[in-house]
Amino acid sequence: MVIDSRLKAVYDGRSGTDPEHQRMVDQLTASFGPEEAEALVEGACTLVYIYMNWLRSAFEQHEEDVVERAVPTLVATMRMMPRTFPPEVIPTMAGLLIAAGTGLSPNLWRAQYGAWTKEEMNPLEATAVLLAEYINRISGNGHDFATKLVTDVLSEADGD
Repeated sequence: MVIDSRLKAVYDGRSGTDPEHQRMVDQLTASFGPEEAEALVEGACTLVYIYMNWLRSAFEQHEEDVVERAVPTLVATMRMMPRTFPPEVIPTMAGLLIAAGTGLSPNLWRAQYGAWTKEEMNPLEATAVLLAEYINRISGNGHDFATKLVTDVLSEADGD
């Protein structure tokens, strides 16, 4: 999973992308048609939704609001990363987080504003990575807690 490998690089103190890994990612994405690309975007939005739902549940246990607590922190982080998050995409990513944090499908929320743009793809992926890192940090359950969270959700869905 790309998000998991990027988090591992952050935790291991490595910067940049492994050239072999990047070549494989480029080869995979070059093989995508429109349907596969759309499914990948929907998957990223689903990750955002899963992560924000977990955060909402966690904050509600402490009688706190996920939008009030998590979104400003994540937006502040985005602002510190102008190459990944150009200023013009931050409102869209914040809207995505707020939609998911209030229980709305990020895919349906975004659909009302038109198709995703090429310029929003990297910020969308990075938003999912930031959420995973944020969950790992606040959960206190290790560097792969967010990955386990998704695995558990998928296992439950397979069981239904």
